[in-house]
Amino acid sequence: MGVPQTMEALRERAIFMKDSLHRSQTITDSMVAILGSFDHRLSALETALRPTQIRTHSIRRAHDNIDKTLKAAEVILAQFDLTRKAEAKILRGPHEDLESYLEAIDQLKSTVEFFCSNKSFKADGVLNHANQMLTKAVSKLEDEFRTLLSNYSKPVEPDRLFDCLPNSLRPSSSPKQKGENNKNSSDHQNKSLEAPVYTLPTLIPPRVLPLLHDLAQQMTQAGHQQQLFRGYRDTRASVLEQSLRKLGVERLSKDDVQKMQWEVLEAKIGNWIHYMRIAVKLLIAAEKKICDQILGDSSLRDQCFAEVTVNSVSTLLSFGEAIAKSKRSPEKLFVLLDMYEIMRELQSEIELLFATTACNEMREGAVNLTTRLAQTAQETFVDFEEAVERDSTRTAVLDGTVHPLTSYVINYVKFLFDYQTTLKQLFEDFEASDPDAQIATLTTRIMQALQVNLDGKSKQYKDPALTQLFLMNNIHYIVRSVRRSEAKDLLGDDWVQIHRRIVQQHANQYKRISWAKILQCLSVGTGDSGASGISRAMVKDRFKTFNVQFEELHQRQSQWTVPDSELRESLRLAVAEVLLPAYRSFLKRLGPMIEGGKNPLKYIKYSLEDLERMLNEFFEGKTWNEQKR
Repeated sequence: MGVPQTMEALRERAIFMKDSLHRSQTITDSMVAILGSFDHRLSALETALRPTQIRTHSIRRAHDNIDKTLKAAEVILAQFDLTRKAEAKILRGPHEDLESYLEAIDQLKSTVEFFCSNKSFKADGVLNHANQMLTKAVSKLEDEFRTLLSNYSKPVEPDRLFDCLPNSLRPSSSPKQKGENNKNSSDHQNKSLEAPVYTLPTLIPPRVLPLLHDLAQQMTQAGHQQQLFRGYRDTRASVLEQSLRKLGVERLSKDDVQKMQWEVLEAKIGNWIHYMRIAVKLLIAAEKKICDQILGDSSLRDQCFAEVTVNSVSTLLSFGEAIAKSKRSPEKLFVLLDMYEIMRELQSEIELLFATTACNEMREGAVNLTTRLAQTAQETFVDFEEAVERDSTRTAVLDGTVHPLTSYVINYVKFLFDYQTTLKQLFEDFEASDPDAQIATLTTRIMQALQVNLDGKSKQYKDPALTQLFLMNNIHYIVRSVRRSEAKDLLGDDWVQIHRRIVQQHANQYKRISWAKILQCLSVGTGDSGASGISRAMVKDRFKTFNVQFEELHQRQSQWTVPDSELRESLRLAVAEVLLPAYRSFLKRLGPMIEGGKNPLKYIKYSLEDLERMLNEFFEGKTWNEQKR
């Protein structure tokens, strides 16, 4: 193909493209014109539809409002329905179904809260009615609380309380010796390897406690705490006091205590010690437990517990105060120590039970009583030393035996050592020095006071030999008692040895005073030169003198008493060792001068065997009639 043809073809194509572009422009112009027409039409249509859109939106909003109103009405109607049901339960009262009653109160509270938080409902009438019903409901709750608490609050019988004690502290059916019950049980506790187990008594059935707690909670929430407080306090305080009265607790004043005979008062003190233990460890501890369970976290709980227990605790402590303030006497020392022991034993429980500010009165009262008992015990201890030294008993023991004062003091001191732990604690509470040294010093001083008094009493005897026998008997009794007791460890071996020598000195003095004269009679005319120079009349006179002197000694001293068998035999042997050899020598030297004469038995009345037999009758405390038989 040639160039002309190619050019022609390109021209034709260019013309075709030009025509195509022209047609496209025409179409575009037509479309623009059509679209412009649509724009005018749409604006007109929108203007026409606007009122319809507004009406549709209003209808939709009205529908939404109606829907919300219907839902609100359903909620209000539901509240009315629940309130009506709650009101029916409340009108029936709490007796039939307390749990449902409490649920009804909760529902009323919920209704009140609902309308208070939705004030737009304009439900003042409903609110007033619900509040009135709540007031009635809570009033019935108060009555129910009092009735329920009263019905299930009964005094605890003593037997039930005894069953809650450890076995070692339960009353025994066998009779006790005076002071045995409380002291032995206390020793048992101190020596026991296992702590005694106490079981709290059931004051209110466990199934009732949750109901009482719920009632108390509802009354508190309703602002009726004071009514709750008074109802609980009056009921429980009365029951606690009744339980203690059944046990035997009574309020006694100082004057009441002073008027009592000692045996009666001692028994009451022993009982008081048990009452304190039972009251604190059982009754008051159980009272604290139910108070916490019923009143929960109430702000008045501690004050309520304090007022429930204050009168009972005061009654118990007042007796202890009356004893501590009463006239001091030696026999009261041990009961004071017993009382001090129990207060020390209960100290931790008392501090725990009465730990709150509301209970300060009881806690401080217990501390003050413990202090007062300790002070009075110390003063009584000092009084005892002075009383021993000043004892002016004029009733002499005619036979020279151990004086009642001696046995009383020694038994007193021995009994004190049963309280060594308590005494140490007491001294540690008030003194900074070594308690062992203090006890040793006091014991030594008491022994010295006793010996001073015995020296004075010994001077009542007209017979100096009996004076020595009396002192020998009493000092020996003291030494023997100390050696067999814990006092030996405090007084020491030196003290024992010194006083054993004193006993021997009095025995030697007795022998010298009693037998020197008769031994001198036997020694007259018995020198190495034999019987030469002594007339038969003189010999007869010496035998008669010996017989009279020995018979007088036998008659008198067989009425004297040496109660310790070993000391008695030792003293007889000591006399026999000097008398019998002297009499044997006397018989051997001078007897033949009488035996060859007339009626020798008139002068030689006693053989060696007779003397030995009669010596064995000395210090037996025989009466004159017994001797004649």
